[in-house]
Parts: sequence; C-alpha cells; structure tokens
Amino acid sequence: MATAFPRCDETPQWAQLRAHPAAQGCPLDLRSAFAEDAQRFAHFSQQAPLVFADLSKNLWSRETEALLLDMARACGLAPQRDALLAGQRINHTEDRPALHTLLRRPAGLHLPGDEPWLAQALQEVHATLRAMLDCAEALRNNPAITDVVNIGIGGSDLGPQMAVLALEQFRVPGKRFHFVSNIDGHELQRVLRAVRPESTVFLVASKTFTTPETMTNARSALDWFVAQGGQDVARHFVALTSNVAAARTWGITTTFGFWDWVGGRYSLWSAIGLPIAIAIGAEGFRALLAGAHAMDEHFRTAPLAANLPVRLALLDVWYRNFLGFTSRCIAPYHAGLRRLAAHWQQLEMESNGKRVDQAGRALPFATSPVLWGEPGSNGQHAFFQMLHQGTDVLPLEIVAVRQAAHGLPDHHEMLLANALAQAQALMVGRACEDGHRHFPGNRPSTFLLLDALTPASLGALIALQEHRVFVSGSLWGINSFDQWGVELGKVLASELRQRLASGDVAGLDASTAGLLQRLR
Repeated sequence: MATAFPRCDETPQWAQLRAHPAAQGCPLDLRSAFAEDAQRFAHFSQQAPLVFADLSKNLWSRETEALLLDMARACGLAPQRDALLAGQRINHTEDRPALHTLLRRPAGLHLPGDEPWLAQALQEVHATLRAMLDCAEALRNNPAITDVVNIGIGGSDLGPQMAVLALEQFRVPGKRFHFVSNIDGHELQRVLRAVRPESTVFLVASKTFTTPETMTNARSALDWFVAQGGQDVARHFVALTSNVAAARTWGITTTFGFWDWVGGRYSLWSAIGLPIAIAIGAEGFRALLAGAHAMDEHFRTAPLAANLPVRLALLDVWYRNFLGFTSRCIAPYHAGLRRLAAHWQQLEMESNGKRVDQAGRALPFATSPVLWGEPGSNGQHAFFQMLHQGTDVLPLEIVAVRQAAHGLPDHHEMLLANALAQAQALMVGRACEDGHRHFPGNRPSTFLLLDALTPASLGALIALQEHRVFVSGSLWGINSFDQWGVELGKVLASELRQRLASGDVAGLDASTAGLLQRLR
C-alpha cells in the first residue's frame, strides 16, 4: 500500500538540506552562532504544556529549521497528524488505527474530523477507565495488600514501571511495587522470596493472554501461590487482557481489556496502567492523562514552527540523515526518571527501527538512531568522557526538574548545576595545548525542563516523545505502529526450545547446532 504523501527524500528540500551543512559551515559552530545572534536562545527555546525545551545548543540555524519545516509541509505532515488523531487506519500493515490519544481524551470531547465510531469508542474508554480506577482505589485502600506484582513485558512493563518509579512521592504508603518481565527465572524468584501469598496481588498484563514470557512467569507465580497455601485466586490475581475467557480458566475473574488500536508501547494510558493507578490513586492517574492530553492538544493545534514535538523530530531527522549521528544519549537529572531511557528506547527504536517504507520499498537512508543513557550525575562518571572527548559526536538530551520533592536543597542545587555544566561544557569546550586536557566543544545538547515531576508533567513528557516519534516516522514514510521485527525470534525460539529438549540439531546452521549441544 503506497502512502498518499511523499517521503522526505522525494521532496525538493531534501537536496537543499544535503547541501546545507557545507553552505552554513560544516558543522555550524555554536559559539559563533550565539555570538552572532543575540536572540538564538529565545528563538530555539519554547514552553509547551508542562515542558520547557531549550534547543539552542544544537547544530542547526534558523535557515536549517526553515528548510526542515518546508520539507515537513511537503511531506504532508499536518494531514498525517490529523489522520492519526482522527482515528484513521494509519497502521496499514495491521489494518487499524493508532489511537492511544483517545485513552487520555476527556469524556464527551469530539474533535473536527473524528471518525464516526470514535464517539462510541470514547464512551467505552471511559467506562473501562472508571472500572479500572475503582479497582485501583479498592486495592490501594486495602491494608491487607502490601505488595503488588506486575507481570508483563515490553510495553506492559516498561511504561508502568517507569511511571511508578518516577512518581514515588505520590505513591501510597505501606505498599511495595514489583515488576517481573524477564523470562529468566531469577527475576521472578527474587520477587517471590520477598512477598507473601496472603498479602500480594498479581497483575497479569497480556492483551491476548498468550505472550510466552508473561504467561510462563504468571503460571509460575500462580503455582507458587497455590503451593504456599494461597487462598482465593480471584482475589489475588487480576488480568489486564482482552481474552477474558482464557483468564477465567486460571480462576481470574477481575479483568480489564483494551483495544487493538492500542499498541503495547503506548498502552500505559489504558488498563495496563493499573499498577500506576494503584500507586498514585485515581486522582493522580487522571492527572497523568490530563497532562498527556494537554500535549496532544498542543501537537494538534500549534503551528508546525511552534510545535515542540515537530521541532524535536525535525532535529532528529537533521541529525540522523544530514549530519550522520547514529545515536542519542538520554540523561535524566532526576533519580525517579532512572527508567526513562529504557522506556524511550522502546518508543523510538521499536516504532522507527524500520528499513522499508509504507509501500514496502527499501529505504535509501537511515531511520531510528540508537537511544541509550543513564541518570545524571551517575553518567558523568561512566560515559560522559566519550561525549566530551570521544571521536564520535553524540547528541545529548538532558531532562531536568526545577523543584525537588526532597528536603535536601544542597543536593538539588548541586544536581542542577551539574546538568547546566554538562550542556555548557559540551558546547564551549576548553582549548589546551596538552591534547589530553583539550575539549573540542561544539557538541550538541537539548535541555528539557519540568517545573516539578508530577503525574501531569510526566504525562506531558511521555506524550511529547510519542508525538515526536510519529513525526520523524511520518517524514521517513514508515509505519511507526507495527513491530514485525520481534516476530522471527519468537518463532525460532519456540522451535529451538523443543530442540533443546530433544537434542535434534538436524538442519541447523553449524553455530546454532554447536551452541545448542553445549547448552544441553
């Protein structure tokens, strides 16, 4: 199926952008750019809902951004955005919409261009939300439940785990939250050693109730529960699934489903967010949704030139396709955001790690960069050496929070000073005749700033990243909402598991056969 919109390399601006780095000086010198433009910070920074962004320390000029914006217009970005938000079937390989934004839309809100079925779908969303939040409040207020164990993988783990960790200051006291995703039994065993059956609730998160890793972990948890004398499976197990019948065969009667237009990496806003709702309560969860919706509205209504998800995505395309940067480092300067890089890895690399366009044609250019990172200031004592003095230029993205939730002001002042200093040092560098102490500078960074880390601001920050990924995928002409790349390994793993039991290596390549025999 061919898209109705041109791919970025099919626009006139592509060739202009190819020539642009040499025309502006390759690369642009940030120190000179600031000296020549007193308004550079004002132009390349903006306040979006609950998130402030400084893009001024990046290797682009106003002319660069203007060319990128013209390319986005030529690619039909605005109508592609409108199709996403209106519920059109933009995920054509799976023949369905990608409508996670509906999960955070207020009840009764209808937007121009909505598909006719959205009114009924929105009612269903809010009916499920109310039931899920009622369950969350009941578990939250039950003193007999001390531990919540979420069993999922991918989007059923990364998003909820990241959010629960980030919003620790809003968490209900007296309850511990555990996340099990890895099929490695060491992870489940570690959690089971720390809990008791009579005071634990298990949340089994699998849309189909067939995900191999999740169901294996869940079955072992259920076996442990019974073996430890656990009573009343229905009271201690909840299924976040659309396969209600399968859950009932396990004795699970409390289930919350979601829809095929909710992709796994976008599912924390749905019933998959139950552990978040238990942790921060119904009011907190609604604030999380409200923050995301505020960013949705910004994305929907702001002009492209003042649209933060668009500007970030244009910068990503500029770096990937025209300056040749292969990765982006995420450094959140807040301990609560320690799983943010992992969550954003899935959002971007699973969405845009594609080699063919929507028509199935092989792409002649690169798509998703590698995302990686750790919280500051830990990263400064690990990999920042490479950022400052390594042979590769690696863009850095700092996420900082202005207000701390703790009562240790010296700590927070030092943390923020470090965040500012790293961005400044990357840009200005330091000349020194001793090459070991020479910092070349002119290395790019983006600074995202939250006033405080709250459910609303976290919701806005996540939605910002979701829309950013969609924009870059739209320009590249790819489908950001399927993930066929995870399928082949699953199929082969199923076959190889049988071979591990039987020892049959017939037809295998020599390496796989040799390794299998050593593992038996």
